[in-house]
Amino acid sequence: MLPDFRLETYFSRWEFQARHNLTASDAQTLSLAELLALADDDARSRWEALTLGYTETYGLPALRAEIAATYDRLEAEDVICFAGAEEGLYLAMQVLLTPGDHAVVVTPCYQAAETVPLSRCDVTGVALRPEDGWVLDVDAVRRALRPTTRLVSVNFPNNPTGAVPDEQTWQQLVDLCTERGIRLFSDEVYRGLEQPPVTALRQAADVSTTALSLNVMSKAYGLPGLRIGWIACRDRVILAQLERAKHYTTICNSAPSEVLALIALRARSPILDRNRGIVAANIHVFDGFFAVHSHLFEWQPPQGGCVCFPRYLGADGVEAMCADLVKEQGVLLLPASIYASTLTPTPNDRFRVGVGRRDPQDALDRWAEWIDRRRSPR
Repeated sequence: MLPDFRLETYFSRWEFQARHNLTASDAQTLSLAELLALADDDARSRWEALTLGYTETYGLPALRAEIAATYDRLEAEDVICFAGAEEGLYLAMQVLLTPGDHAVVVTPCYQAAETVPLSRCDVTGVALRPEDGWVLDVDAVRRALRPTTRLVSVNFPNNPTGAVPDEQTWQQLVDLCTERGIRLFSDEVYRGLEQPPVTALRQAADVSTTALSLNVMSKAYGLPGLRIGWIACRDRVILAQLERAKHYTTICNSAPSEVLALIALRARSPILDRNRGIVAANIHVFDGFFAVHSHLFEWQPPQGGCVCFPRYLGADGVEAMCADLVKEQGVLLLPASIYASTLTPTPNDRFRVGVGRRDPQDALDRWAEWIDRRRSPR
């Protein structure tokens, strides 16, 4: 039985109650009108003639072709669509892992990336460590492997740290999995939001014929309301198994969402350019905030993605800070406990900040007021 999903439980309490969501994991969204304005003639015709029937389990063929075009070596037949990334992750673990298998999961991570494999088999965690700058340790992954290891699961750019390994380290991990006959499961939902001088990693499905790349419209594209995700893999036997597993969950995707996702992917360059610009501008704003309050925080902006994991130095502790801040000022952050792992030690003095939404200054002002009140004599 799976445990409670801490992040979603926390969000169900606060996400739509707090005045300022300063921990959002997605980039600034587009309105429907803004998205439709980006449609080409073909997509506009599809939208206007759309009928609301069932769709193909693998996904709209034109959408799969457009997704494949975001990779270097893939065709439409190498893609299967899901209702968001979560469904893809969940079903992939059901298909790829059985009792008696072993998996390695890099932490910290989205909770399902740890708990779903744990519901299937033995799992070993390999931690990205703050004292090492959240650098991926391929040797630690190698030491964690067993004869029964079937899967290594990673997420880069990482949620919550924003870390991105360099290309040499990434290739070492790919080579290790290939040499041992282990599948690499790569959560790439923040790809496209890397900040210079960091460049996007080559996608796992491009560099390995057996690896799975997970992606979604929710994060880098800022379109979580579409609920369209996908897995790309050149092993079509695995894709066929995923299709059969999907018959037991959503069966197919929403027809309007598929067309809207097609529009967004065809306009991916301007959308991603816009969202990278928002993140870059916000990093400058957050730099200023954390510099003023450097006695309380250690801040490292994300190398990629739109979330990061600063350290809180206050005597009250990060859990109390996050709880008091949302109750007293309506500013929502995610405390370290949300990312607690049963596999590896988890820093307990960190919190997740989101830098992908426009106009964070009002939230930062409310946060600064809270800090000033705590410092003022009573």
